[in-house]
Amino acid sequence: MNDVKVRRWSGAAGLAAIALFFMEFPFYLVRGTFPPVTETLKLTEFAARNATNIMICVFWDFLILTMVTVFAAGLQDLIRRADPRMEWIGILFFGVSLVYVTLTLIADSLQAATVVDALTPPADGSILRSLWESAYLMYGSVALFLMAVMMAVAGYAGVASGALPSFTGWIGYAGALSCLAFVPSMFVKHVDPSGFYNPAGWGPTAIASGFPLAVWMISDSIIMLRMSGPAMGGTREPSFHGRDQA
Repeated sequence: MNDVKVRRWSGAAGLAAIALFFMEFPFYLVRGTFPPVTETLKLTEFAARNATNIMICVFWDFLILTMVTVFAAGLQDLIRRADPRMEWIGILFFGVSLVYVTLTLIADSLQAATVVDALTPPADGSILRSLWESAYLMYGSVALFLMAVMMAVAGYAGVASGALPSFTGWIGYAGALSCLAFVPSMFVKHVDPSGFYNPAGWGPTAIASGFPLAVWMISDSIIMLRMSGPAMGGTREPSFHGRDQA
């Protein structure tokens, strides 16, 4: 497979991942109010009532994270081809991306386990509570830190190698700062899923953990799809369809 096909497959995978994310997001909104973790009986009822919903989201995450991995591999390859001196930074980006994917799969497994326990009588509310609480930081502060590193490193490497236009770097930096702003939510002692800024709040676990990464991946994916010809390094702009190739 030549580098043009790699870029196109990777760009398509990035856009597919974000499309699936936006299709998945409404499922979280129709689950109803998440009960306090101290009310274990209500936790069990919530998991049982939303069992199909939760499992669909977990399955979709399998697809989304697969597409993210393809996108990350393609971007790392683009950086390497544009400037071999930046290869180690590209490898760093891909390595952090794999850690993020693995972490999210673990969190998804814990969330799926709440459904298994809730539907296996007699359900144990204390186990459900521990499973939910174990996933808070995985979906929140830890994931946000990893995403910030991904976007900052890729933003720098893409521009420094000449693989991507300079504005993609600024989008990456802005996304990284947006994620980092919510990392300290882990220090908020009051955990409230209906609140905005706390370890389980919808600010870090829903908004910050999804939308900055989505904007960055969309911009980079579109650029990768539009590129034609071999990757070029240095300070030259990459060539695009419809632009002068001379």
